[in-house]
Parts: sequence; structure tokens; C-alpha cells
Amino acid sequence: MKTWKRTSAIAALAVMASATLAACGDAPDEKAEEKIDFLPCILSDAGGFDDKSFNQLSYEGVEDAAKELNAEFREFQSTNENDYDGALEGFVAEGCDMIVTVGFALAAATKKSAAANPEIEYVLIDDAADGGEDGATFDGQADEPNIKPLLYNTAEAAFLAGYAAADYTKTGTVGTYGGMPFPTVTIFMDGFKQGVDYYAKEKGKAVKVVGWEGNDKGVFTGGFDANEKATNTAKQILDQGADVILPVGGPIYQGALTAIDESGKDIALIGVDADFYDTDPNTQDVVFTSILKNMKISVYETVLAAGDGDFDASPYVGTLENDGVGIAEFHNFDSKISDTLADELASVRAGIIDGSIPVTSYLVQ
Repeated sequence: MKTWKRTSAIAALAVMASATLAACGDAPDEKAEEKIDFLPCILSDAGGFDDKSFNQLSYEGVEDAAKELNAEFREFQSTNENDYDGALEGFVAEGCDMIVTVGFALAAATKKSAAANPEIEYVLIDDAADGGEDGATFDGQADEPNIKPLLYNTAEAAFLAGYAAADYTKTGTVGTYGGMPFPTVTIFMDGFKQGVDYYAKEKGKAVKVVGWEGNDKGVFTGGFDANEKATNTAKQILDQGADVILPVGGPIYQGALTAIDESGKDIALIGVDADFYDTDPNTQDVVFTSILKNMKISVYETVLAAGDGDFDASPYVGTLENDGVGIAEFHNFDSKISDTLADELASVRAGIIDGSIPVTSYLVQ
């Protein structure tokens, strides 16, 4: 793979000057239009690139980096786990210089491909690539030196969302459910419950969380599809009196939208990964906030660095402190939240960052 450095500020001025001369009749700078010798590729999990969250953000990160690098890129959208090995083999045959795999479900296939192709750079999202295939382990080093894990301590951001939900609820009950009990799913549910419990303790207010008890005890749909099971699971949570609901697992939130609509009640939805208010306008009337994983930015920066010849396989962990995770604005709920909530969240956020408010997760115990 050829290395390529982005144009410096001085060189950029030179390109602008040459463009001006070309406009006066000189030959255009053909080099400025050349594609660089760097081909990034991205493989989705079964959720697909239009999932309004996890896969979509990763795709947009690769797309934006390729555009800035003036590079082409390749994509493959999986329909199930049987696609992974074949897609990776296809990327290798096509000459991909960097392969981004989206999700812990692709960990085993990614490690196998990376071991067989040490000259290719890999980015594995939401798995540490250090022995487990489910995102459950993290010792700071991937099994293969050409894999860079991108991880996100979303428990910290979910803690803030849980605190806000506890402050907002009118019924005293909030709820959550997940697709499957994988650490990258339950990390949201853990942080959410910790935030609710912290609020209840600090305020002396009784607020109950349904759908998640901790230690893998919770309510799950058994998959990540927007199907009848997702809708029925959401109804199960709402039937227990929850007026704030957090679905964790890509498209399964669409089941919650159906359940909310059919309930005829004022229910608030909390999104995950992306700001649902922006990515799915259908949620705008009900989305309270979203727990953000700034995957688009971290993927973009990783691909950009690799295109510059500066690939670093050290794991990245997104936190509140480095803005790798966070919560979205309250949008249409701004007028419905308490006057003190914004300042309280700022204080809690500072406490999480300085360690005075501990938040546990599989990434940080």
C-alpha cells in the first residue's frame, strides 16, 4: 500500500494558486483529481447500513474519510453470520488496504482474516478482539497486531440518560429491553439502571426500573429485528407502568414505536447509538433523548489516519471525557423537563469524569 499525506496548509494554498492560473488558461492540475492508492472497505452485521444507528454511523464514517482522502471504498451488507467469511475473503481478493467490521458478531471472522492477512489493517467495532467473541473481555491488546478495536463505554452516557429519565417519569417506573444479552447491549442497560438508582438515592425518590435487574437478568427479544416480538416485548415493559422506555438493539426500537402508538399514552423513548431525532424523523414526537456512540467520528478518524499512513492498532475507548459517548439534546421535550435537570446533568457528568461518581461496565469495573 502506498502511503499518502494530506496536503499541508501551504500546499493547499499552492493548489488554490495553480487552480487560479488554470482558470487563466494554464493546464489544470491533474494530480489533484487522482484517486489515492488506498482502498478502505466496510462489512456490516445483519442489521444493515440503513439501521438508523450502529451500522449506518460506521458506514458514514468510512464514506466521509474516503471522500476527504479522495479514495474509493467498498461495502458489503451482511444478511446473516454466514456472509462474514465470504465477504472478508472477497475484500482481500479485491485488494482492500483497510477492512472495517461492524459489531462483536464479526469478531471471530475478523480475527481469522487478520491472522491470514497481516499486511491488511483491520478495524473491529465493539469488540476488543482479545479472546472473546462476544465483546466480554478487554485487556488492552487485540490478539492480532493488525486489528484496531473501537470500543465505547456507553454505560457512562446511559447513566446520564437514566438520571434524566428518573427525573422526568410521572409514573415512577421506567423500563428497558434488549435484543440479546451481549455485553455491548447490556452495557446500556447497566448504565441506565445505575443512573436511575443514583437519582433515586440522591433525591430520596422511589423510581423503579423494569426489564433489567443486572447480571444478565432482563427482558430480551432474542434478536435484532423490528418484528412482532420487538413490539410485544415493548408492550410488556409499558404494561408494567413504564412511561420512559429504552430499547437497545438497532432496529428493535421500531417495535417500541408501535407499542407507544397503540398504548395511547404519553410515553418517552430513549434512542441508542445515534440521535434518533435526526436519523429517524418518525421518532421526533416521542424521543426524549438518545445515548450516543460517536462511532461516525472515531471510524472517520481511524480510516483517515490509515490513509495518511498513520495506522495505530492501539484500542480506542470512547468515554464522556473524550466525547466518544454522550447524550443528545432533549429536542421536543425541552419544555417538559425540569428547570434544574440540565445543571444537574452537567454536575453528574463532571462527577463521572473525575471518578467521584463511579460507573461500572464490562470495560471498566
